[in-house]
Amino acid sequence: MNLLLMRLRELMRPHAGWGVLLAAVALLCMGIGAIETTDRAREPVTAFADRQVLWAVVGLIAFVLCLLPHPRAVGLSAVPLMIFALILLAVITLPMMPRSIVPVINGARSWIDLQVMRFQPSEMGKVAFILCIAWYLHYRDTHRTLKGLLVPFGIMVVPVLLILREPDLGNSMLLVPVLFAMLLAAGAKLRHLLPVVGVGVTAVLIVMGSVFFLPDSMQVLRKYQRDRIESMVLQTFYDDRRYVQSVGYQQDRAVTVAGAGGWDGYGADRAATILRFNRIPEDHTDMIYAIVCLRWGFLGGALMLGLYALMIICMLRVAAVSRDPFCRLAIVGFAALMVCQLVVNVGMALGVLPVMGVVLPFVSYGGTSLMMCSIMVGLTVNFASRRPVMLARPSFEFDQASLSPPRTAPRITP
Repeated sequence: MNLLLMRLRELMRPHAGWGVLLAAVALLCMGIGAIETTDRAREPVTAFADRQVLWAVVGLIAFVLCLLPHPRAVGLSAVPLMIFALILLAVITLPMMPRSIVPVINGARSWIDLQVMRFQPSEMGKVAFILCIAWYLHYRDTHRTLKGLLVPFGIMVVPVLLILREPDLGNSMLLVPVLFAMLLAAGAKLRHLLPVVGVGVTAVLIVMGSVFFLPDSMQVLRKYQRDRIESMVLQTFYDDRRYVQSVGYQQDRAVTVAGAGGWDGYGADRAATILRFNRIPEDHTDMIYAIVCLRWGFLGGALMLGLYALMIICMLRVAAVSRDPFCRLAIVGFAALMVCQLVVNVGMALGVLPVMGVVLPFVSYGGTSLMMCSIMVGLTVNFASRRPVMLARPSFEFDQASLSPPRTAPRITP
């Protein structure tokens, strides 16, 4: 009981983690309002917003549970959690799995049907990956060499390949910039990371260029993925609308609806009426930002981006003041993941990135996503409330031997 009271006193003291929680709650409320708009636009009316409220309660329980464990306990559980996530990712791609357990939705096997909910292992895999990399890198300096980067990138390759097998190109690509941000925060040298980034960017450009210039037999991406890239490029840069009624329909409707919101939007009822005559596939998940702009206009969209900025800034503030390297790296990974999902999702809704099935944290409908986001916020508040350990080793970002000037023997003058 005394330990619990002491933990509560630690949590109550002021710290930047509460800013993360405030932004998360505000984003969740906006998300429920936007999902409710999509419910009203359907005939018959659906109840996704009510289910999202239920998932919010589950997320609250997960948040509270994540406030209690010590960071070391979280770190020790990172590897078992990563192994469990990899097992689930491998199981859902097995061809013999019955469709009643692993349903095929939009051509992908990304969920496990638990009857009460559809659990998405890739969402858990992203959080487990961040914790696993943070635990591997803490108090370690091998990643400061080019050879030492092989292990972190090797850890990343396994979940990326498994998620690609679903197939889920969007979520698999998120792990790359997250790892880059964590390595940078851990003190990896830019002269080692930039060539790797250059190779990656070159590979992406080659793959995208091959969509337009190489025959189907030499393509790396699936046909629907190539069609989405081609549709986005032609519609955005060449005003070519040949795909508007097929693979480009979802993105075209999202851009139209987002622009229809004007300066301050239309409110719930009128927005639902407009949306009823401008149906957007997956409007409550992938294209939720367009619904936010329709209901609350440019001001609502800007407010949402501001809330994300508040969340990221507070996360980085917590990471900056933390003396525990594991806590610091984990929070940097959480912040990087939030930024990546925000950029990709908003880019899809505004037509500047191809549709990749990446949801908006706290705003898009989804029980697994909301639960994992709640866990990340809970761990951030947990780490922010911990007092510095007086006997802890110096953090790896500061190499005192290299910073101090070399000692020279005193010069003796005759």
